[in-house]
Amino acid sequence: MWVVRKLSSCGSRSLGVCTSRFRGTQADCSRLTPSAENQLSWTLQIKPWVFSKYRIMWFKSYRMTFACLNTMKSYRYPWTRPYSTSRTTVDSSEMKTFLALAHRWWDEQGVYAPLHSMNDLRVPFIRDNLLKTIANHQPGKPLSGMKILDVGCGGGLLTEPLGRLGASVIGIDPVAENIKTAQRHKSFDPVLDQRVEYRVCSLEEIVEETAETFDAVIASEVVEHVIDLETFIQCCYQVLKPGGSLFITTINKTQLSYALGIVFSEQIAGIVPKGTHTWEKFVSPEKLESILESNGLSVQTVAGMIYNPFSGCWHWSGNTSLNYAAHAVKQEHTVPAELVLKGDTEEL
Repeated sequence: MWVVRKLSSCGSRSLGVCTSRFRGTQADCSRLTPSAENQLSWTLQIKPWVFSKYRIMWFKSYRMTFACLNTMKSYRYPWTRPYSTSRTTVDSSEMKTFLALAHRWWDEQGVYAPLHSMNDLRVPFIRDNLLKTIANHQPGKPLSGMKILDVGCGGGLLTEPLGRLGASVIGIDPVAENIKTAQRHKSFDPVLDQRVEYRVCSLEEIVEETAETFDAVIASEVVEHVIDLETFIQCCYQVLKPGGSLFITTINKTQLSYALGIVFSEQIAGIVPKGTHTWEKFVSPEKLESILESNGLSVQTVAGMIYNPFSGCWHWSGNTSLNYAAHAVKQEHTVPAELVLKGDTEEL
């Protein structure tokens, strides 16, 4: 049989046999009777774990592969995982909730009042971190020349201020009524006409056409609504330029966030409509950082945010048990020199 001949013919170049424990040498294999040979072939093919019984060592290329994997530890290079556009991060039930509120985005005293006041924190947070990457900037238009993607832009509450800072901003949202509201409001300011563009789509739908296009991606109050957070982060990575920034604001997954963010805010005080949030989708800073880092995004900053429902104002805090903001940067990774094995690159 082929397996037996292969075992008997293989030399030290590919496969080694520990003769101290395994008495069945090449000579032993050559003396096997046809029935014994068939039995051994069947055993090796159907029961591959018997290799450990005979102390057969790894192929050389396997040893090299596992050595490299051990050196690289558990890091997963995101660009080696092709993205499938058949997967979606959009939750259809969430879309229904926001569709019903699409006409209320620009009511500063309505259900979106906390998002209006959140601009006092998140706009400077985005601006100041992006300015660290610009050597010179124009007064009045500090983000001029930068391309920004605002994911889940809703009615454009954050898109417009970034456009007024000089950036070219694309706001995307899967709810068509949200985009209609955003376009209608944009039309009142001629300055935004050349700087802001809106599209009805999800992030994964534009990944291929906008690969490595944006200097920054914004996902403000979005990740707690997606159904596949890891896929969402992978898409953010792919549309960012090397060295580009990802900005996220979201809600921590704690008992306090359930008590205040859902029970108090939705069911008692009515600060946000009932059913807006699902506690199971909340994500802790530790988990978010782990997902970001494992997908090629280096976390630079995580800061807590506190909302005062009586004053309607937000302020920064060292406590991240409720809301928090995160800033991560897309890294350019190269394979360490020690992983390039001379003469065996093709095998690896």
